[in-house]
Amino acid sequence: MSLPAAVPRQLTLALGYRESFDRADFLLGRGNETALALIDRWPDWPARTVALVGPEGAGKSHLAAIWAKAAGGRVIASRAIDAPSVPQALSTGALVIEDAGTGDLDEAALFHLLNLAVEQKAYVLITARQPPAAWPIALPDLESRLRALPLVTLDPPDDALLAAVMVKLFADRQLAVDDLLIDFLVHRIERSVAAAQGAVAELDSEALRLMRPVNRALAAEIFRGPDP
Repeated sequence: MSLPAAVPRQLTLALGYRESFDRADFLLGRGNETALALIDRWPDWPARTVALVGPEGAGKSHLAAIWAKAAGGRVIASRAIDAPSVPQALSTGALVIEDAGTGDLDEAALFHLLNLAVEQKAYVLITARQPPAAWPIALPDLESRLRALPLVTLDPPDDALLAAVMVKLFADRQLAVDDLLIDFLVHRIERSVAAAQGAVAELDSEALRLMRPVNRALAAEIFRGPDP
C-alpha cells in the first residue's frame, strides 16, 4: 500500500468523526418501524409516558434524540435522577430518560418525577434494554406505575437493515466501502447494531494501524470463520 493512499486516513483520525442523530439519518427497517412511527406521531401517543425498549445499539438513543429535538425536550440519564433534579428535568414539558432499568436508580426520585409529569401534563420517553417488568424495582408503587406504561420494542435488525447500518457507520467515519465487504460482515458478525459498531471500529483501527484500505481482504483476516 502506497503512502499517499494512507494520508487521508491519517487526516480522518486527527479530525475524528461524528455519528449523526438527525431524523434523516435514521435507517428504517422491519424491526424499528413501529418505534419510529411512535416518535413521528407525537404528541398523538397512547399515553404521555412511554417506554422504548431494545438491545444495545438498536437505535433507542437516535429515536430519543429525534423526539427530544421535535418536542423541545431535555435528556437525562436514569442514574442522574435525584430529588433536587426533578423539577428542572421537567421544565420544558418533555423529557427523555435514557438507559433505565440498570439497577443504579433512585426509585423514590423517579416515582416523584413520574407523578409530577402527570400533574404537569408533561411527556416522558424512557429508553431501556429490558421492559420495565424485568427491572429490579423494590418500590411497589413505582413497579406498578412502570408496568402500566405503554411499551414499544425495537427488534434486532434483519440483513438488509444491518447492511444499511454498516454503510452509514463507515460513512460516519468518512469511509466509502463496497458491497463485498458489507455482505461479508453481515454474515460474520452477531446480528446486532452494537456488533456492527464494534466491527466497523475495529476495521477502521486496524486499517489505520496497518496503513491498509478497509476492504473484504482486511475483514477476512480480522473476522476469520467458515464461508456462510
